[in-house]
Amino acid sequence: MTEWGFLTNHARVLLHLAHDPGARLRDIAASLGITERRAHGIITDLAEAGYVITQKDGRRNRYQIQAHLPVPEPGTREPAVGEVVALFAARHRTGTRPPRPATVMPAPASRRLPDLAGQQPPDMADGNSTRPGHK
Repeated sequence: MTEWGFLTNHARVLLHLAHDPGARLRDIAASLGITERRAHGIITDLAEAGYVITQKDGRRNRYQIQAHLPVPEPGTREPAVGEVVALFAARHRTGTRPPRPATVMPAPASRRLPDLAGQQPPDMADGNSTRPGHK
C-alpha cells in the first residue's frame, strides 16, 4: 500500500516550526523526509506569503508563525493558521514526548472567525454543489 497523508509539506513544515521555533533546516528536513534545499524553499515560501517571520538569533534562525492569517484554501471558511496548528498540536500532546512551547501569535479579536459548527456552506444548503464534478 502506498504511504500518503492529508498534509502538504508546507503544512508539515509549519507544524514542525510550531513545535520547535528554533529548528535547523537539517532537523526539519530529516524529520519530514525531505531535502534541506526543499525545507529552505518551503520556509522561504511561507515567509514570502507572510505566514512565518524569520528572526536571526546569533548564527541560527528562529521562526514565528503568524497564526491570525487565514489558511489559503478555496471553498473553506478560511480558518486561521493558528486554529490548524492548535488542532494538530493537540494531537501531538497525547504522545510520549512533552510539548514544546510554540511561538504562535494568537489571532486578534477582530480577526477571529465565527463558529460555524453545524452550518452548511451556502452552496450546499439546497443539496446541490456548485463545484465542478460534484452532484
